Amino acid sequence: MSNFGCEPLGKRIVLLNKIPGEDKTDEVLVDGFVFGILRFELAKLDYTFEPSLAGAQILLEQTEKKRVCLGKTKKHLNGKNIGPELINSFSSDIKKGDYVLVSAGRLKGYGVSYIEALDFGSKKELGLPEKILRIRKIESGKSTLASKTPDLQACIEANRKQLQTLGKNAINTIRGIANQKEHRKLPVYVSFSGGKDSLVALDLTKAALKQRKFKAFFLNTGLEFPETLDFARKFCRKSEVSYEEKDAGGAFWANVEKFGPPAKDFRWCCKVCKLASAGNFEEEGKEKDRDIKRGREEEKERNKEKGKEGKNSNIRHKNENPNGISYLTIDGKRKHESFSRAGIAASEKNPFVPSQLNIFPLRDWRALEVWLYIHWRKLPYNPLYDQGFERVGCWLCPAALAAEYERVKVLHPAMYAKWNTFLLKWAKKQGLSDKFIEYGFWRWKELPPKMLKLAKELGINVRPEVSEEEFELEVTGGISPCKAGGFSVEAGLKGIRVAEATEFLNIVGKCIFSEELGMLLVKTDKGTAKFFSNGNLLVSSETKEKALGLFREIAKQLLRFSRCTSCGICVKTCPVGAISLEAQGVHIMDNCIRCGKCTESCVVTKYFDKLLPNLDEKLQI
Repeated sequence: MSNFGCEPLGKRIVLLNKIPGEDKTDEVLVDGFVFGILRFELAKLDYTFEPSLAGAQILLEQTEKKRVCLGKTKKHLNGKNIGPELINSFSSDIKKGDYVLVSAGRLKGYGVSYIEALDFGSKKELGLPEKILRIRKIESGKSTLASKTPDLQACIEANRKQLQTLGKNAINTIRGIANQKEHRKLPVYVSFSGGKDSLVALDLTKAALKQRKFKAFFLNTGLEFPETLDFARKFCRKSEVSYEEKDAGGAFWANVEKFGPPAKDFRWCCKVCKLASAGNFEEEGKEKDRDIKRGREEEKERNKEKGKEGKNSNIRHKNENPNGISYLTIDGKRKHESFSRAGIAASEKNPFVPSQLNIFPLRDWRALEVWLYIHWRKLPYNPLYDQGFERVGCWLCPAALAAEYERVKVLHPAMYAKWNTFLLKWAKKQGLSDKFIEYGFWRWKELPPKMLKLAKELGINVRPEVSEEEFELEVTGGISPCKAGGFSVEAGLKGIRVAEATEFLNIVGKCIFSEELGMLLVKTDKGTAKFFSNGNLLVSSETKEKALGLFREIAKQLLRFSRCTSCGICVKTCPVGAISLEAQGVHIMDNCIRCGKCTESCVVTKYFDKLLPNLDEKLQI
């Protein structure tokens, strides 16, 4: 409210309730009513504050800035445009597009100015536009703030029973799953990101598992805020919680040239920087499983010697760890955070780390309840929350708000400059302007309507003029009938040599490579594919559907090969150990059973349709 030149709220509890908007948008709640809406406007790259009717009436009592005084009128004013004939005074600090405080006798409210104050003063005698401002809301009456307001402790006391119930339910969720017979001996970790939700999850785990050892683990993506790293380490040290940190190091910067900047709908970075490191915990869990199994075998041998081997003992051992679960993870995800998390259950297996079982004790909590719990328990929290950040994950995450990027620019100019330099260089290669980067268009592969509208308003081209892909797949024939029967698809490939592709295409079917002919033949149940040394690719099958399916699978594996990051996730998901990670990259052995699990877990194939967005159109589907 500084643009109105006053601070009317004083030492009151102010809640920011997140509502839909083009970027950071919050209702400002004071004394139980909406005082106004705080927005970060992308076109301005700055905040604006729109008062509510009650907020405007309170501001009119406390400031002389941004004011327009109208003459008395019997006209209905709500939602109307106001001409110069009704205006008695117009503040000199008003800019075009500003929200202004409006009074007309006993009527008080607010509106939006169509002109600059300078224009009003200089053109008053020469003739003004027909429209000076538009009234949003105006009514008679007076709004006031409460003379006595509750402090934070009073709010906590008013919600104590609810917080106790939430805490008890969360503790029971952790205990109920962690203490199941098959889970009792498994390692337990708390996924600790340094954010508010994981902070509460860690505190609840301490209460739930008092007699059981657990670790807080932090997946350091290499893109963490220094404040977050410092907080996570210090909190665990002071709380005497065992802390383990896995560092992805320079994984992001090693792959960003290959993939380009991540986007809201193209978050390749999460797998490369998070899941690859998380797999290390899977290996530790499996090692513990192996230790347990060795202990069982030794026990069985001892029992045999003593003649005590029995069926019941063997059955018990088989059921101690079903479904391949090697360790438990307590996670602070909440279903109210996003649509994608709305359906989370009390526990779920991680599809990318099959031996991990996630437990979600906070799944039914709201953000306000999380914050009340933190203050109730007097837990220290990440200082970034008091610096204008809603989230404290990777500092360059495309899911971050533009408002938060502006804060990064202020708090960590060197970090901001490094990323901005890369983005500008990348944009130049695509034939895109600096404005494309400045206004955050890089954060989407497919721009949503709000960003397309903004681009049109600002006159910014958002269509790359140069392809960013080294790997190119150009469909030359589409799907067509073969002379010998069946259907075929023809395409041209760049960026991959035939001999190099053999290993990855072995995932699709049996491969036969002829160096003399310069051709790779792939035989599958769906049909055959021929990849020639000149870059031609021919896929054929008995039906149109099979030919299209096989072509897409071939294209998927070739793209996967060209963009492989050597993250090692496929190595961990292979059920038969047919994949190894070597200095030259991923190596696929002959014992591959073509189950498809490695393909499902790969970050490249996950975003196949983003990396080759027009493939179906080229195939004439």
